[in-house]
Amino acid sequence: MYEYQGMGYLKNLLRKKRDRVDLRYKYYEMKNVVRDLALTAGNKLGRFDAVLGWCPKAVDSLSDRLIFKGWKDDLFNIESIFRMNNADVFFDSAIISALIGGCSFIYVSLDEEGFPRLEVIDGRDATGIVDPVTNLLREGYAVLERDPKTGHPTTEAYFQTGLTTIISRGEIREIPNAAPAPLLVPVIYRPDAKRPLGHSRISRASMSILRGAARTVKRSEVSAEFYSFPQKYVVGMSGEDIETVDNWKAAISKFLMIEKDDISGDKPTIGQFQQASMSPFSEQLRTFASLFAGENGLTLDDLGFVSDNPSSAEAIKASHETLRLTARKAQRTFGTCFLNVGFVASCLRDEKSYLRRQFYLTTPVWEPIFEPDAATLSAIGDGAIKLNQAVPGYFNTDNLPALTGLDPSSLPTSGMETGDD
Repeated sequence: MYEYQGMGYLKNLLRKKRDRVDLRYKYYEMKNVVRDLALTAGNKLGRFDAVLGWCPKAVDSLSDRLIFKGWKDDLFNIESIFRMNNADVFFDSAIISALIGGCSFIYVSLDEEGFPRLEVIDGRDATGIVDPVTNLLREGYAVLERDPKTGHPTTEAYFQTGLTTIISRGEIREIPNAAPAPLLVPVIYRPDAKRPLGHSRISRASMSILRGAARTVKRSEVSAEFYSFPQKYVVGMSGEDIETVDNWKAAISKFLMIEKDDISGDKPTIGQFQQASMSPFSEQLRTFASLFAGENGLTLDDLGFVSDNPSSAEAIKASHETLRLTARKAQRTFGTCFLNVGFVASCLRDEKSYLRRQFYLTTPVWEPIFEPDAATLSAIGDGAIKLNQAVPGYFNTDNLPALTGLDPSSLPTSGMETGDD
């Protein structure tokens, strides 16, 4: 029998985790401040920050390929629940929040008409204790509303099995339900036994590499000023000469005339320092880009270093093999989490405590990770014909859409036959 830890324990747990999730969101929103090493420029440059969009690219490149299509063997009609909750926005919002913070949460409630309502809450405002068997929560806590000025919670919710407690501005309201699990369902990215609430797509290595790349961009901007206007020098001028030559006029004049020294008859020697090169910064930035791409399964083309020869569809898929494997893993995990959401919402809709194992036949269906081009479709067609010749009926309208991403045609088949009897 599980012993509840209580709302106070979960609030302290959220307070510890909130800063970590906030940091990831700052990197995703490109609001992070890169600390300079202060070895050269120090603090004399003021508020000059270099911003790179690599972290959003790492998250979006994966989330944009995770397109949820629907459910197979939907015995409890959970498809209607997701469709009535803006499925296009709902799935994308839940997936992006889970990739950034490691997990997001779905708050399941009933609207005015008694139909399940699904609300996405990111990891900054919700937490809970995860059941390692079902990946459902044993108990949960969420901040439903915050004061826009102070950021303090104004509406909170404590979730237990069969009971949801809402605390809003000192008013406590208890709402019983028939679900066999709390009405706060986690959507987790890459969970494991040590961290059941998952890992963020924005890893510590990615943040460290991005900070190094941002410092490189900052140094290149400083060096660009000296690259554009090489520093000059004058040797052999007396003190009186230094006072008579205006520094700013000497720097911007196209022609500068300096007379001989009256005493010695020598003239000052004018020279120019060697012009700074931007190549080291470009090479260093490319090195950081290679490290970041390797960490996140991307290519240099994804980060803005465009190659001379455009790649074919097959070459793009081959270069993104790590990203494809990561997306496959995410599909498996997210599919189970979304099935948990449908399970809890179905119990709430039907006012019946279903068993989780009653939903084992319902499986999620995703769009192909890489959209096939004409050459790929032709290869799939040739392969399907040969396999069907060896094993009749092996490929049909049930499994081919998973490879091609195309839905079976709904045109009537009558009158489509050719030839005469």
